[in-house]
Amino acid sequence: MGLRILLGILLITFLSGCATTAKKQDVQIQSLKHHTALLETELDRKDEEIRRLEDELTRREAQPRVEKKESKKKPQSGGFPPSIKQIQTALKNAGFYRGSIDGKMGSKTKAAIISFQKVNELKADGVVGKKTWLKLSRYVR
Repeated sequence: MGLRILLGILLITFLSGCATTAKKQDVQIQSLKHHTALLETELDRKDEEIRRLEDELTRREAQPRVEKKESKKKPQSGGFPPSIKQIQTALKNAGFYRGSIDGKMGSKTKAAIISFQKVNELKADGVVGKKTWLKLSRYVR
């Protein structure tokens, strides 16, 4: 009979230990779930920031990058630096640009500059520098 009592006590101790361990595991699981939710929120925030930065970069790449001299004088007719309208006119006359002559450096103008540069074996960077303008200015009429 003493053995039965001892076995009963051991069984109760074991089961209560399992219950305590299960409770600790539940607390750990809840803590991990909370931490995971915080990390997912932070990840969503970072993804949104990346999308915003990509949009800004796309907008900046579409803006004009025309090299300019130090002076702030207006461009001379056919001189350097050229106006965007002069660039568009020359590109259109050379057969590289099909858009309107609006004086805005959009994606079509930039693509036409790059195409012109490739055909003329210039650095195809979309920037109308002196070398590009030297060849392109022949088409300004």
